[in-house]
Amino acid sequence: MSRLPMLRITASCSLLLLTCGIVGQAHADSMSALIAQKSVQQNISARYTPSYSAVPSVRVSTHSTIQRARSPQNAVDIQQRDSGSYSHNSHYSSMNNDGNQATSNTAYRYPMVQRQTPSVLPAFLSGRYDNVDSEYLPLLSNAETQSSVAAREVVSTARKMALNERTIIRGGCWDYLNAVFNRAGVTRDTVHKGTYGQGPYASSGEIEVGDWLYYINHGYNGVEHSGLFVGWVDERAKQALILSYAGENRREPARYRVYDLSNVYQIMRPSV
Repeated sequence: MSRLPMLRITASCSLLLLTCGIVGQAHADSMSALIAQKSVQQNISARYTPSYSAVPSVRVSTHSTIQRARSPQNAVDIQQRDSGSYSHNSHYSSMNNDGNQATSNTAYRYPMVQRQTPSVLPAFLSGRYDNVDSEYLPLLSNAETQSSVAAREVVSTARKMALNERTIIRGGCWDYLNAVFNRAGVTRDTVHKGTYGQGPYASSGEIEVGDWLYYINHGYNGVEHSGLFVGWVDERAKQALILSYAGENRREPARYRVYDLSNVYQIMRPSV
């Protein structure tokens, strides 16, 4: 074999080895860069990913399990009311006309009154109401059927607004009764006038169905109050059924409640 081919073969082999070395070095550099990039990503992920244990998924139920609890004091009050010896001895919280919350305590005890005898009610009182006790519905029925024309208009209008429409009037007790009289289309005549502190106070014989009364509210810290007279529950004890509107931003319809009318200092009577 001649010397020239051997040199060519040797040169070719050297060139091939050099090429393989360059390719291998480039591949190694590429793998090193990739490994370094993965390490940096892992460090960043570990730095900004919070470490907490996996929380298993839960099933959310939309069924409400809230139950309204009755306080012991409310239970006692209800028991006393049902037995006919109810005492106003509770804590009131309401909003005054300025929007501020006002609280007061009362400790006035109403005397026991004689219960009404159940009777057949007219159709307009056949519903179920939460703002009048059912035992007083006969008294309300009598007020609408056994009174003067003007008084009937006032009492029936007030009943529709309170029980059927559950009307809310902006303002207090005066604003509500003023709306009742205006809607009934009657005028008012002052038949008795005194003052809150000095009287003279009206006797029970001066008060008639449909009268707009101003009186001292002994069940609520002795404040001034006004309401619509419906009838006597116990005239000797001066306990009467009154349509009363609390107002004071409570957003509640008027209620029929028993009040002590020992100190009525003004009477306004409807007339046509």
